[in-house]
Parts: sequence; structure tokens; C-alpha cells
Amino acid sequence: MKTVNDIYKRKADRPTKILQFGEGNFLRAFVDYLVDVMNEKCILDGSIAICQPIENGLCDLINAQDGIYTLMLRGIENGKAIEKTRIIESVKKCINPYRDFNAFLEIAHQKDLKIIISNTTEAGIAFCENDNFQDAPPSSYPAKLTRFLYERYSFFNGSDGSTVYVLPVELIDNNGTELYRCVKEYAKKWNLPDNFFLWLQKCSFSNTLVDRIVTGYPKKDAEAIFEKLDYTDKLLDTAEPFFFWAIEDKNGLKEAFPAHKSGLNAVFCEDISGYKMRKVRILNGAHTVSVLGAYLSGYDIVRDMMNDPDFSDFIIAVLKDEVIPYIPLPAEEKEAFAASVLERFNNPFIDHRLLDISLNSVSKYKARCLPSLLDNIKSGIFPKKLFFGLGCLIEFYNGSFDKNGRFTGIRNGKDYEIRDNKEILNFFNEINNDPQKVTKALSNVDLWGCDLTEINGASEFVEKICSTIKTDGIKAAMEHLK
Repeated sequence: MKTVNDIYKRKADRPTKILQFGEGNFLRAFVDYLVDVMNEKCILDGSIAICQPIENGLCDLINAQDGIYTLMLRGIENGKAIEKTRIIESVKKCINPYRDFNAFLEIAHQKDLKIIISNTTEAGIAFCENDNFQDAPPSSYPAKLTRFLYERYSFFNGSDGSTVYVLPVELIDNNGTELYRCVKEYAKKWNLPDNFFLWLQKCSFSNTLVDRIVTGYPKKDAEAIFEKLDYTDKLLDTAEPFFFWAIEDKNGLKEAFPAHKSGLNAVFCEDISGYKMRKVRILNGAHTVSVLGAYLSGYDIVRDMMNDPDFSDFIIAVLKDEVIPYIPLPAEEKEAFAASVLERFNNPFIDHRLLDISLNSVSKYKARCLPSLLDNIKSGIFPKKLFFGLGCLIEFYNGSFDKNGRFTGIRNGKDYEIRDNKEILNFFNEINNDPQKVTKALSNVDLWGCDLTEINGASEFVEKICSTIKTDGIKAAMEHLK
């Protein structure tokens, strides 16, 4: 069988306008897809040069396929299951700076380059004291970026036309602001000239928020897909149809990179915090408030949970009554996003395991659900559904350490692993056989940042939920929500 680059050839040789740090599944299914669409609609006319951020990666494979690969979008859209394929040709080449550092620096000499995008994991935006200017390359992403920017500044003698827009998509708070801080710290450590700092101030580092579930190479059904496509593709990537990118607009960014004209859901705004709140509280919050109870009920994946009317109705109700009213965005935007979340949870092509979502549930509840709970209390409303989710969490953590040091609970006679920080697991190990377990859990300020027993009725209600789960199960505990 032929390969994808045997059959498809690049239609145009476009100028390099984007440098991308990261060659993994997410960027190829998100940014590279977006750029491909923008080129098709004649609103960009640019290609991407990728820098492989770590020593081992997909660089050789990308170049062997001439940067061409297949993206398959699979999921629910407007109530219907869809499966679409698209050949992506926005990537011109990939460079491994560990092999050819000069080739990496030469990208800085491209006059058409205007955008730098990155996804180097949440830990990627960090300052490493051991990185030096003469390293080829430095180890951290911010150090590589600083070295690259200084090369561009030097080559173009600091001209205004050589400045760039930097768009990190790493999932940390204020990703652009934090990356800019790291770059300045390296420039200071390396004693770079004052004029470089002035040039750097003219570059723009935007905070961004991305949202798309990318499932990568489909090992389980790749052969069947290749039979259908009639070619093979070692870079085949899969993702859900949903696409959202909120970008902080600075210094004319949307004119240089008009993603909002692509037809995809890319939004430029002065402040992305409302969109972050929407994603964290609706999408992530719906997961956290529901999946632990669903797992204890016997379900293993999100889709099966959603096929149970009791759980799907619970998620709809908690979002409608206790989450959406407290997000400061237009009602139609919030409701449309919530509807899309329900579709995404029902994706027939993604087996999203509840135990995977359960990782670090305490900190997730604190970040995703507790702000909504406290907003309800401030408004004089007792949010039973959010407290129900908290009760499910306490019972899910009803485990103990086994001989191998794993913290495990029991469901239907079988062990399951509870994964969280050691301090949190130690705390639950200490209180799980204590008659005052619920009170001690709710009053632990280290867990929640506040004493939840101070909320009138909280201890009694959560105690009722936990007690009913133990004696009669999750479904019986749901009766207390009526």
C-alpha cells in the first residue's frame, strides 16, 4: 500500500511565517490544522517550520513524509456522529536543534516570520538556572526561545519589522505572561544588551486558551482506517471536531494572524479569563463533579456514564442550576458551550476512562467546582449537586495502602487505585475509619483553602450523602437531590 506522501504532494511552496516549538499530536491536530484551513481560505499564505523541543521526537518522520499527514476528526457534531479526514500540508519542515543548531537559528533570518507558537507541556515554561547562552541548544524551551529571539534581533539589527508575536498554548495560567518573564530572566542572566530588551518589549506575548480533545495515532483501528483511505500514514492523527482558541489580542495580532476569519472557533479578546472560567467550570467541572460517583456506580468510561439518564440529567442540572449562572459571559455563549460539552462527553470514538479523570481529584475539585459552590453560597443558595459531588469524592477516597504502597479502594469486590499527592492520600488513610471522617475532610483548610464546615448545613448534607452511598449506593444517594 502506498504512503500518504506517495499520493499527495504539496500544492504550494509558501513562505515560512510560523515557528512552532513542538511536533506532537496536539499541535498537529490544532494549530497546523488551523493554518491549513487559513491557507485554503487565502487568509494567511504561510507555512510552519517546526522545532523539535526535545532530543527525541517525530522530526525525522515528519521530514520523511515531507510534512504531509492525515488528520481525522471523529465525534458528535450537531447531534450526529461524524468522521472527516483532511490532508494537512501546512508544515514545511521540522528541525532537530540537538543535531543542527545552526539550522534552527537560521529560521530567525526569515523575513516573513511573524508568529511563534509552542506546546512544550505544562512543565515546559520554566526557568532553568543551568541554561547558558553558548549552549547549542539550551535545555529549556524559554532558553531556546530567548536564544532564537536574540538571533533574530541581531540579524535584523533590531528593526521594528522584525518583531514577532508569541502564542504559547501550554495549559498554565497566564502562559504568555509567564513565558515573557522567563525570556527576560534569561536575557538578564546572559547579560544581553539593553537594546535587545527594548526590541523584546515591542514583541507580543499573548495569553491563550485552547480546547480540543486530541486522541493521536489510533493504534487499535489504524489498519482498518488505512484500508478505507487506501494509503498508510505513520503520522495519522485523530481529534474531536470541537475546536476553540481564545487569544489575547495585542499590537495588531489578529491582522498578522487572522485566525478569526478561518471559520473555526478562534476568538481574539482583551482578556481570556472569562473563557478560561467557562472551560474550567463547565467542561472540567462537569467531569469532576460526576465521574467519581459514576465510577462507584460501576461505569468505566464517560460515554457509558452519559448513557445513564440519571447521570446525564444530573450533569445537565448541575451546570444549569449551579455553574452557568455564575460565569460572567453572555448566556447564549455559556449555554452553547455547555451543549457542546454534552456532545463531546458522548463521543463514540473516545473511550475516556473515569479512573484517568480521577487523577488528583482533590485539587481538581478545588479548582473546578469549589468556586461555583462558593458563588452559590454567596448568593444565598445551597448547591446540593456540587455538595453531592464532594460526597462522592470523599467516598471514592475511602481506601488504604496495600503492601506495594498503592492507595486503593474497593468497587464491587475489586481494587481500584486512587492517585493523588502523598500528603492527601495519607490524610484520607488516617480519617477513613473515623466516625468524624466527613467533618474532618470538610474542615481541612489545606485541601480546600477554607473550612467548609462553616457553611450552614454542609456537614449534615454531605454526611447524609456519604452514609447513603455506603449503605445503599450512589443512585440511592441521588434521591437526596430532589
